[in-house]
Amino acid sequence: MHAVRPATRIRTAWAPVFVALLWSVSGVAAQTGSTTGKVVGVSDGDTLTLLSEGRKQIKVRLEGIDAPEIGQSFGNNAKQALSELVFGKTVRLVVSTTDDYGRQIAQVYAGDLWVNLAMVEKGMAWQYTLYSRDPGLRQAEARSRAERAGLWKDRNPTPPWDYRHGKAKR
Repeated sequence: MHAVRPATRIRTAWAPVFVALLWSVSGVAAQTGSTTGKVVGVSDGDTLTLLSEGRKQIKVRLEGIDAPEIGQSFGNNAKQALSELVFGKTVRLVVSTTDDYGRQIAQVYAGDLWVNLAMVEKGMAWQYTLYSRDPGLRQAEARSRAERAGLWKDRNPTPPWDYRHGKAKR
């Protein structure tokens, strides 16, 4: 039986740490930045699928907004509104992070149009204040509320985060 030298034990013990560090650093780099591609799918009013220039499908959650769920009042309207803005078009993403579901969290631009803001302006989404303090989104929501645009036609629309919470209790 061969004895392991102390220096070998130290190198062996640190190897998994170095591998994990390299993996996490490369993962962060892939999660942030800017990319472009064609929108090939819209799941709902705040989630789309992008086909990147490298032919990779990327699931994207629009940052800072929350649209009604599909089973919720105005859910289908929000999906349709997002589709009209981006489906089949080349868009640019400015990705800030990746969520627990593997979706890229991003600001989405169709040409000069900031899609996240446009959805709030149309009354098809709320500013998701749990994750966003953007004053532009706040002002857009206030305007769409005052104009009773989109979902604000309802007297007291249920925010999607409350709707999801209620569904979880059933």
